[in-house]
Amino acid sequence: MQKIFTYLFLSCVLLASITTHAQNAIFLSEGRIEFERRINLYAQLEDEDNNDTDWKELMKKTMPKFKTTYFDLNFKDGKTLYRPGRENTDNNRLWQQPAEDNIVFNNLETYQSTTLKNVYDQAFLVQDTTRKIKWKITEETRNIAGFTCRRANGIVMDSLYIVAFYTDAITTSGGPECFTGLPGMIMGVAIPREHITWFATKVYTEVITDAKLNPPAKGKKTTNQSLLTTLKDRMKDWGKWGERYIKAIML
Repeated sequence: MQKIFTYLFLSCVLLASITTHAQNAIFLSEGRIEFERRINLYAQLEDEDNNDTDWKELMKKTMPKFKTTYFDLNFKDGKTLYRPGRENTDNNRLWQQPAEDNIVFNNLETYQSTTLKNVYDQAFLVQDTTRKIKWKITEETRNIAGFTCRRANGIVMDSLYIVAFYTDAITTSGGPECFTGLPGMIMGVAIPREHITWFATKVYTEVITDAKLNPPAKGKKTTNQSLLTTLKDRMKDWGKWGERYIKAIML
């Protein structure tokens, strides 16, 4: 009798373990992710060419320390569409930053990207290949929006160091903006030198129709290299602030 009881007990424990593992091993191939984009405006101000500390302190009194905006990333199989999400009522339009209204479509199967970028009063439709990033995956992990994510370090735009966290529980190898190329969904990105981060806040298991993945179509057609040349020509006398503006647009 005791052996039977022991056998039944162990069977229940094993079944519970298998059930729990199956519940945790959920792999998403479509849905929507909300990303929070955050910029430390005070830190960026300290990087300016102007060494007038009194002026910087005065400017800090007129601006928030952080500028926070929200974006939605729709994903299904090998396609993603990243676009502005819910409005943050705390934001002041006076301190609008570059790339706050970017719309980015990535076809990860064909390695093609279509991005709508507004530069002041002109809309550019950037059609190019998806960005190639030199990634180095580490053993460090972090929980983001309920997903265990692994850290990867990368280099973009020749020398800009970035930190990303991805999860293989979401099978689409995309991410916010133009950040892709890891074996799973990128849930967080930080660029320390530019004082900017993107982190997922929520993941929604929604049905994503083709209409929710339509790439942008309006704007002056260009490529990344042509847009970069245009920006450098327009902002060649803008100093360090101009360099940061160009980086923000090109990210």
